[in-house]
Amino acid sequence: MGELKILLPENIEKIFRRTAMKRFGYQKGSISKAAQEAIQSWALAFPEKYEEEESWDSLIGILKHVKKSSVELQHEAWDSVVKKYARRR
Repeated sequence: MGELKILLPENIEKIFRRTAMKRFGYQKGSISKAAQEAIQSWALAFPEKYEEEESWDSLIGILKHVKKSSVELQHEAWDSVVKKYARRR
């Protein structure tokens, strides 16, 4: 089972805790059950599927300003990894 840590404004947290306890009882796990139900409802409210192509298009837009080729970027990334581990030894 996965784990999430989220930060909420204090007023929303109080409302959520109070509602969760009323719905699931004052017992261990009621907050988790309420959070699971809330997140599931939220996720199902957006039925469109995010396809891989859409993600790729977004990435291309983000990297539009980069003037280097993918091979050059790969070499830079590997160089930084090698330097990082060389410093540790």
